[in-house]
Amino acid sequence: MSSLLLVIDLQKSFINKHTEKLPERIEQLINSNQYDNIVFTRFINFEDSIFVKKLNWSGCLQEEDRKIVIDTKNNPIFDKSIYSSVNKELIDYIEKNKITEIYLCGIDTECCVLKTAFDLFELGYNVYVLKDYCACTHGVERHNNALDILRRNIGKEYIVWKSSIKSNSYILPNVYLNDYIEKNNNKR
Repeated sequence: MSSLLLVIDLQKSFINKHTEKLPERIEQLINSNQYDNIVFTRFINFEDSIFVKKLNWSGCLQEEDRKIVIDTKNNPIFDKSIYSSVNKELIDYIEKNKITEIYLCGIDTECCVLKTAFDLFELGYNVYVLKDYCACTHGVERHNNALDILRRNIGKEYIVWKSSIKSNSYILPNVYLNDYIEKNNNKR
């Protein structure tokens, strides 16, 4: 069994008050060395894109806004110009590396993460959304709504808070760690 952590669009253009803590959590997850493979995606926008023309969205047009905000540690970066991270480059990588489990994290839960999860699910892959390692630029309510949609459409067992299904160890984001420790210490 080979696992893949797919880090979706963790870019400067998507960092705001709702997502600013996510890069540190994902960096901790990467440093846990729980995944056999790690791939980053990078959204590239263009002046003549549908996002500019129909949505008047100008994010990720400039090179500075496209930058991934954490150290990729020389892991592959796959560029994309659509919501989904699923393209020939990613599928070839999955097949070449005999990936059996794909874990998604990144930005935006209600958009690129959701679309990628749907596409991988429909292609028959075992795809898991790491709910505490995803965020929405429009806030936690939209994030939670997206998780509800994902639970209904790919299965509630594939929306997980722990970083690895096959491991008994848990990597908790710092924002939840104190609550977890306090809750479990009170049980003793």
